[in-house]
Amino acid sequence: MVREPRRISRNRQQALIGLSLASAIFAAWLGVLGYALFAFDFSWGNAPFAIGIAALLCWLFVGLFIVSHDAMHGSLAPGMPRVNAAVGATLLFLYAGFDWDKLKTAHFAHHKAPGTASDPDFAADHPEAFWPWYGVFLRRYFGWTSIVFVVAVFWICHLAFDVSVGKMLFFYALPSIASSIQLFYFGTYRPHRQGGEPFADRHRARSDGFGSLASLASCYHFGYHHEHHCHPHTPWWALPAKRRAVAAERSLALDGARP
Repeated sequence: MVREPRRISRNRQQALIGLSLASAIFAAWLGVLGYALFAFDFSWGNAPFAIGIAALLCWLFVGLFIVSHDAMHGSLAPGMPRVNAAVGATLLFLYAGFDWDKLKTAHFAHHKAPGTASDPDFAADHPEAFWPWYGVFLRRYFGWTSIVFVVAVFWICHLAFDVSVGKMLFFYALPSIASSIQLFYFGTYRPHRQGGEPFADRHRARSDGFGSLASLASCYHFGYHHEHHCHPHTPWWALPAKRRAVAAERSLALDGARP
């Protein structure tokens, strides 16, 4: 009887943190994108600033997807399936016109059989080759709906709001495409590629050895991928703490096993 209220309290705290961070990521993405498209002086003299803005937008695009990923697992707002679905579906659509139900089904298939021929995120014919595997990744997830969505946003902004083609390419198309490469590299290719260090268990996933700041910058801690597969209900922002806790438990177990 004591555990249930504590669990509810933890769920509410996790939802408060998760939804607050999701709101901050969305607001930052919308604000930076709006500034870049409608207020920024896109000229050669401002090229260093333009590159910085595009890099930031790429990272924020990744953030939209990572929040949606947490929503798929119910870890964005535990115990609130409608909130998870609403936020996840909205952000996935804004990211690239993705379909929530389709991606959620595919993602759970990935968790069920990671790194196998039954894994929709895995390229069985190219288990070590980055670009061929990325090509498979694009074909499976960026269908006609995504293409129509991205093209529609591009031309609506250009024709209806007089945003230059150069700005749309540099601040919308480029960061969007770069974010898909970033997500694929840190969240799929590096953790699940074959060859090199052997996998620890059936999850067939590895984790990066990055520190917390580098991990956040690379892919919102998605590089702590083995921890994610072992604890899929841990939200992205709690993965560093989960990683430390697992390492501490492993160290205690090793100490206890020594004579």
